[in-house]
Amino acid sequence: MSATILDDEPDGDWTAPGTYRCAPGVYRIPLPLPNDGLRAVNVYAIEDVDGWTLVDSGWALTVAEELLAESLSALGTGLQGVRRFLCTHSHRDHYTMGVELRRRFGSRVLLGAGEKVGLDEINRPDRAQGGSSHMERLRRAGAADLADLITANPPPRMDLRLWEPPDEWLEDGAVLTVGPEERSTEGGPLGRTLTAIATPGHTRGHMVFSDAANDLMFTGDHVLPTITPSIGFEPVAPPSPLSDFLTSLQLLRDRPDAAMLPAHGKVGRRVHERVDELLAHHAQRLDDTLAGLAEGRTTAYEVAATLAWTRRGRTLAELDPFNRMLAVLETGVHLDVLVERGLVVSDADPTSAVPDGSDVAVVHYRAG
Repeated sequence: MSATILDDEPDGDWTAPGTYRCAPGVYRIPLPLPNDGLRAVNVYAIEDVDGWTLVDSGWALTVAEELLAESLSALGTGLQGVRRFLCTHSHRDHYTMGVELRRRFGSRVLLGAGEKVGLDEINRPDRAQGGSSHMERLRRAGAADLADLITANPPPRMDLRLWEPPDEWLEDGAVLTVGPEERSTEGGPLGRTLTAIATPGHTRGHMVFSDAANDLMFTGDHVLPTITPSIGFEPVAPPSPLSDFLTSLQLLRDRPDAAMLPAHGKVGRRVHERVDELLAHHAQRLDDTLAGLAEGRTTAYEVAATLAWTRRGRTLAELDPFNRMLAVLETGVHLDVLVERGLVVSDADPTSAVPDGSDVAVVHYRAG
C-alpha cells in the first residue's frame, strides 16, 4: 500500500489496506484479522490536539501493527502519535493492540465500565485458559459432543496480559472532547465532542461513540452494515444478552439518526435504517426459533439445527466448530427471550452452576 490518503468509496473493497478519509478529520484504517469470516477491523483515526485519538485499536498482531504504522504515516504521524484509544469493547480485535502500544508509547486506553466483569474474570489468577463458561453453556444447550470436540482441539493459547485493565473506565453518557475546545483561525484539528453510549448485547460493556454535531456515530460491533454480531460471547455472559441487545438497538433508534462508522464493513449507511433491519431480523429469528419448538425440538442445539446460518443460509452441520458454538449459544439466548415473553417455558434451574462444566443438566424448552 502507498502512504497516501484515499477517499472512502462505499462500493470499494473495505478490507483493502490504506488510509481512507470518511469524514472531515476522520480516517478509516482497516487492519487484518487472522480468520476467514471477518477479514478486517476498522480503526478510526481522529485528529486531536498534539496527536490522534483512535476509535478501537485492532488485534495485537505484527502485520496489523505494521499496517497501522504505515497508515498513520499518511497522516504525518506514527504509532507514538496516538494519544488514546477509545475501545468499543474488549474483544481482542478491538482492544489488544491498544494495550500493546500503551506499554511502548504511553498512549491511554479507555473502555466501557461494563467490560470490567469480563476483564476481571480473564485476569482472575486461578482461571484456566480457554472458555469453560462457554463449554458449560454448550452442555446446557444439549451440545455436549460439540463441547467435547472444542475442548479436545483448543485454540492456540492467548497472552492474557493483553487484557490488562484500561486507564479509564467510561460510564454511560461520558463526554469526550477530541481536538481543541475552539478551532484556531489558523486551521488545525476540528474540535468535536464524542458521547459514549452504553449499548450492551454484543458484550455487556459495549459502547458506541456519537459525534452528533457532525452527524456521525462510531458503532463498533453493535450495528454492522451487513451482518449481525454475536450476542453475549464473553467470559461472563449476562442473564439475557439478547434482551440487552434489542433494548440497545431501540435506544439508538430513539436517538437522532447518524451516518454509521462500523467496526466491520463498509461506510455509507445510516444508523436508523440498519437498526430497523436488525430488529426485523431478530423478530423473524424469534419466530423461526418458536417454529423449531413446534416441530418437536426441545433443546437449543436441536432448534439450532432447524435454522439457516450466515448470509449463505448454511445448515448448522456445515459450520466449523467455533461458529457452530456461536450458533447454538445464539439460539439459546433467543429461547431465553421467548421464555421472558411468556411464549416458551423451560426447566432451567437458575441456581444451578457447575464451574468445571461437568454433570451439567441439559435445559429443555417447550411452547407455553
